[in-house]
Amino acid sequence: MPYNILFSPKQIGSLTVKNRLVMPAMGTGLANTDGTVSDGMLAFYEERAKGGAGLIVTEVTMVNPTGRHNPWQIAAFDDSHIPGLTRLAERVHQYGTKIFLQLYHPGCQTFNDLVGGPLLTPSGVARRSLPPQQCRPMTAEEIRSLVEDFAAAAERAQRAGVDGVEIHAAHGYLLNQFLSPYSNKRTDEYGGDWKGRARIIREIVCAIRQRVGRDYPVTLRMSVDEFMEMTDIPEPGLKLEESLQILPWLVPFGFDAVSVSSGTYDTQNVAWEPSSYQPGWRLYLARAVKQAVDVPVIAVSVIRHPDFAEQVLERGDTADFVGVARGQLADPEWGVKAMEGRADEIRRCISCLHCMEQLAFHNHTECAVNARSHHELEYGPLKRDGAGRRAVVVGSGPSGLEAARVLALRGFQTTLLEQEEELGGQLRYAAKPPLKEKINWLIQYYTRQMELLGVEVRRGVRATVQTIREERPDAVILATGSLPTLPKSIEGVDRPNVHSPLDILSGRVRPEGKAVVVVGSGMTGLETADLLCQWNNRVTVVEMQETLGPDLYFQNLDDILARLKACQVRLLPSRRLLAIGTDRVRVMNLLEETEETLEAEEVVLALGVHADRSVHREVLEAFPNAVLVGDADCVGRIAAAVRSGYLAAARLD
Repeated sequence: MPYNILFSPKQIGSLTVKNRLVMPAMGTGLANTDGTVSDGMLAFYEERAKGGAGLIVTEVTMVNPTGRHNPWQIAAFDDSHIPGLTRLAERVHQYGTKIFLQLYHPGCQTFNDLVGGPLLTPSGVARRSLPPQQCRPMTAEEIRSLVEDFAAAAERAQRAGVDGVEIHAAHGYLLNQFLSPYSNKRTDEYGGDWKGRARIIREIVCAIRQRVGRDYPVTLRMSVDEFMEMTDIPEPGLKLEESLQILPWLVPFGFDAVSVSSGTYDTQNVAWEPSSYQPGWRLYLARAVKQAVDVPVIAVSVIRHPDFAEQVLERGDTADFVGVARGQLADPEWGVKAMEGRADEIRRCISCLHCMEQLAFHNHTECAVNARSHHELEYGPLKRDGAGRRAVVVGSGPSGLEAARVLALRGFQTTLLEQEEELGGQLRYAAKPPLKEKINWLIQYYTRQMELLGVEVRRGVRATVQTIREERPDAVILATGSLPTLPKSIEGVDRPNVHSPLDILSGRVRPEGKAVVVVGSGMTGLETADLLCQWNNRVTVVEMQETLGPDLYFQNLDDILARLKACQVRLLPSRRLLAIGTDRVRVMNLLEETEETLEAEEVVLALGVHADRSVHREVLEAFPNAVLVGDADCVGRIAAAVRSGYLAAARLD
């Protein structure tokens, strides 16, 4: 379909943005430790500008040295930061894209060690999503000083040639903390009713206007609903109804647009959604704001496909711009592909939250389905030196498909051997549990890439030395994946009522109305339990560790545990499986050191996987330079598989 509105220009204040596609702010972890823009950051943002975004909003930018959330974060609190910001603006402007600097202070959403003392807050209330940190209320003098820090940072952005600034009052950071009745208990002019709580933002935008004038774009990003009812915190947070009073009062002081978001670090799943959240689920928030203000509204809401983006804009009552954040991590060419009528070539974000997990625990972001994301400078452009050489890839899981794609891009004549009739490997089964259908998007992307790049896909072919040799390959990549682990040491493991998750997810085994015990609470075990619940089984999950999902990112774990609890699944950590019977299992309660018997007409052993090396020895003997990728080399998740396939194919001599 044509995207006439999506790719039409629109004003933000005095600035014309070439289209309605916005890349909202996302942390990268690519800045230099002194807050200056690094070459890696330049490469990251340039690739998104080249890919068609109309407006890019940078990640959170420090307005003073106490406003640090991680060690690799850009800043605008000193004139020494201006040259790097100028280079960033110039890189983005090459492609007609505009760029705003997002100004913020984390407040209590950081760490004492990082800022060198107690964390600044409106009234000493700490967010519970982080390990306990020492916090203290800001004095009125400190608030007024912070206001000037925001204004000075905006002036530096203007001097650097950055097109505008966005004031970050969302996601539990300091300005959001002032707005929220949960975290702002002040009794002075910066607390109390909503006007008092919003006063600091009014003072910031007025101070910015005094420095940069009225024509320089200033926008506001705001969590218009904190969704605190999702937590066990009894106090209310900021709700949409109150935000609809705040925004019409606040905007006329000098804001040119409102970027509508939701949630805090205490309610992260409504700020950065896991896979269960459907496209458009929070558009009602943007629609309500648009009725309340007379400036453009930017909406975010799991917008993954340009068809959906166009439909949002067509309504006319919801948004003027669409924010596609993680979608442009997954595919930096999202905009160009849509504009050129190639929407079926877009590599869509699958909402796996690998990006957030990496940022939370490693201070830098990556993308599970795009190995180049945040490594643009490090990896550089692909060599185009295949020169018609022949390559064989065995296996069509994510690592094999990615390897075949990259080899074809490099100019290799590539053949993909897959013993099944369908492509995707383990991805096909990962997409089967409830609300995991987004994984099918990745299979669709790769299937289309194989067609476009001329990869010869041979389905229903079991790889042997002979079938590989028939292709006369110059290179061989083995992406044979993994198999479920079923330890023979467990008494009763060979009984007919014992299954692997693959048996369930593939549909080969479909128990209904039975007592089922799932052993293992990794994501595969929990998602298999979720599927079993949909078939009206009475499900118990047994886990040997003290906590469920011990290796899972907490957002994904919280999301699926909520569903399992709603289905009344029994969740039993600290239990070790001892034996399996015809209708019972025996487990050891490791806390009480006692044996327990659980009803189990069917048993699913979700105890991990091991590499499928059924053809490895023979193939490696025949082709000593063959390369192992994905689970065939080292068992991991989708991100590890994709990266393994990418690097093996990109670095192949």
